[in-house]
Amino acid sequence: MTHIPGIVITGASGRMGQMLIKTVTDSDQARLVGVVERTGHDWIGQDVGEAMGGQALGVTVTDDPLEAFSQAQAVIDFTAPEATLEFASLAAQARCVHVIGTTGMSDEQIAALEPASRHAVVVRAGNMSLGVNLLVQLTKKVAAALDEDFDIEIIEGHHHHKVDAPSGTALMLGEAAAEGRGVNLADVADRGRDGITGARKRGDIGFHAIRGGDIVGEHDVLFAAPGERIVLRHLATDRAIFARGALKAALWGQGKSPGQYDMVDVLGL
Repeated sequence: MTHIPGIVITGASGRMGQMLIKTVTDSDQARLVGVVERTGHDWIGQDVGEAMGGQALGVTVTDDPLEAFSQAQAVIDFTAPEATLEFASLAAQARCVHVIGTTGMSDEQIAALEPASRHAVVVRAGNMSLGVNLLVQLTKKVAAALDEDFDIEIIEGHHHHKVDAPSGTALMLGEAAAEGRGVNLADVADRGRDGITGARKRGDIGFHAIRGGDIVGEHDVLFAAPGERIVLRHLATDRAIFARGALKAALWGQGKSPGQYDMVDVLGL
């Protein structure tokens, strides 16, 4: 059944990489045709199923992404910003749909994806879950409805291995709140307070990051005014929701025109 899209997973040994491999192999809508790890990794040359401690899957871990991409219709990439930029160029060469769940990318790095998107479909989102993307839309609407008497604070929590803060999801929510208010997030973001900071600036959007244990992902958007508060919340208890969303994006991108898309496009929101 070669019409079923072939998927390559990058960063195969990571928590998300392994979850993505399981999600693709369990799906009847996609085939796992390649997995990529960095040069020198212990998994290189091994069957990925055996490397994960299970049964052989017939897919060997490689450090040659272009060779892997050439066999695929989509690449799902939850790695690091520098690696993602390299993968974007190679996925474009192979005309693969490139689904990017990598977080911590700078504005310059995001802008650097544009050349690849002229030749291939690029779907990038700080969070791939349906619930979070609904939360983003709700945040935009609530922010548009409330004036600056309501302070906006975004509080996010993740496991202690997470290396970037604020999370990509928190920044998505901040962008949504800023868009709802008709302002530029870069002009109003307050990314942490320590010491004698003075009073909170009216109109700012605050960010706070919690890191601990095995928290999968928790995000609150707090709208606080004198006498009342509104809290929008999303709690993730299983990272499989992100893997399922990423696979949905990879399938959605088949046959689409080259360009940059996000999960709002994928979910039709």
